[in-house]
Amino acid sequence: MPRGDGTGPPRGSGPGTGRRTGAGGRSKGRTAGTRPGAGPAGNCICPNCGARVRHHVGILCSYIGCPGCGTAMVRE
Repeated sequence: MPRGDGTGPPRGSGPGTGRRTGAGGRSKGRTAGTRPGAGPAGNCICPNCGARVRHHVGILCSYIGCPGCGTAMVRE
């Protein structure tokens, strides 16, 4: 309690009681789910020329330069 006298927010109005109450008030975040491109498998593709290279775990596709034109690649 804020002042130690037993007063405070009513029961059920503290953290974790907002709109996203599915996981105890916490959302799954941007990396959870089954969206295309998530996970270790896949390719990095150049938005400029369309070249593809295999995605490596732990390296973001945006850190990889296209072997053909040097543009930053995106996840397929």
